[in-house]
Amino acid sequence: MTDSQTITTIDRARLKQLIISETELFAKEHPQSKELFERAKKHFVSGVPMNWMVKWAGSFPVFVKEAKGAHFSDVDGKNYLDLCLGDTGAMTGHSPDASMEAVIAQAKRGLTYMLPTEDHVWVAEELSRRFGLPYWQMAMTATDANRFSIRLARKLTGRSKILVFNWCYHGTVDETFCTLNDGVEGPRRGNLGPPVDPATTTRVVEFNDLPALERALAHGDVACVLAEPAMTNIGIILPDPGYHQALRDLTRKYGALLIIDETHTICTGPGGYTRAYGLQPDILTIGKPIASGVPAAVYGFSEEVAEKVRILTNTEEADTGGIGGTLAGNALSVAAMRATLEKVLTESSFKHTIPLAERFAAGVEGVIKQHKLPWIVKQLGCRAEYWFHPTPPKNGGEAAFAADGELDRYMHLFALNRGILLTPFHNMALFSPAHTAEDVDLHTKVFAESVECLLN
Repeated sequence: MTDSQTITTIDRARLKQLIISETELFAKEHPQSKELFERAKKHFVSGVPMNWMVKWAGSFPVFVKEAKGAHFSDVDGKNYLDLCLGDTGAMTGHSPDASMEAVIAQAKRGLTYMLPTEDHVWVAEELSRRFGLPYWQMAMTATDANRFSIRLARKLTGRSKILVFNWCYHGTVDETFCTLNDGVEGPRRGNLGPPVDPATTTRVVEFNDLPALERALAHGDVACVLAEPAMTNIGIILPDPGYHQALRDLTRKYGALLIIDETHTICTGPGGYTRAYGLQPDILTIGKPIASGVPAAVYGFSEEVAEKVRILTNTEEADTGGIGGTLAGNALSVAAMRATLEKVLTESSFKHTIPLAERFAAGVEGVIKQHKLPWIVKQLGCRAEYWFHPTPPKNGGEAAFAADGELDRYMHLFALNRGILLTPFHNMALFSPAHTAEDVDLHTKVFAESVECLLN
């Protein structure tokens, strides 16, 4: 290869052979994980307690022994740099001291009462300060927060449909597993047993396509738009300049509520993308990292929405509205949430983690440039990823088309065999307060080695 030559294709035969050899190496070096996996297959469907846990690059998952901060160890005695962090659930780093101290202290006082504590009030005040929405409710997961928000939106507007963006992800909410197939809404592939065809409940448009958004809203039957402020689950897709103001204007024009899901985009800063860019949602949802990995989620309301919800609330029927849950807002989760917001996911922590993502992006870009590869890197706050594509996708459809499963698997497996765990669903790295510049540089070194091995 000459200095001026740009690589436009990958030798797929070599790539397949590398995947075989890396898979064999993985199996050889993880005998205890393999043994546990074989045992687990006798009692768990697919050998795992939750089916997503099979979606790793090896032929079976690594079984974890313990984790702390930015690292974990497995049952085979191997140590790993964790850039997945439980797919954002451990964005705080594993078991941060402040949160664990709060969990232990609360556990001694009781786990759940179905009654509030002072921590609940503190957390609501802090959420209001961070995100700008005055009223809040609690749930166990972001899926529940989104589901409850959709139900409220339908009740408040009297409309039946929701609107989402193509290839979005908002947890396991039935209405959101809907994609565009040749421009027509239909079930996302792999969607198991939806209660109804999601095309009957959902309108789908591409992110960043304002004309399509207005056409969909103009039907007058959309109760709410549910959106990540920047798409993350199909890869990082940033909004075009002015997109969010137009989205807000159009939802108001056509009478639809705007729900912003910050579960992943909290990586932008302590108040998420909403605070960083001055968004004005009617409802905001967030889960995963806000209690340092203890299951917890919240959803907040504007003053106007809260007043309408208050009018609808009937004490006698509060437990039959399809919103809530016995363990929602339990004392243990809320104690962890308070400690996380007060002492872990702070302004100073983001001043540490965002530069690490910038360092990651620069390191990967340096390798890409050195080898003249038609690949790119995207970043959002303390989250960064690389794409095997020459230009940034503008929407979910483009992102799904650009996916390269073979290259993904090779890169993930090469990194895993050298002690680095990436997010399994794409080539994404997330940084916690426990990560260091040395951690980033280790990834850059391993990434460079994987590319050298692929090309030579």
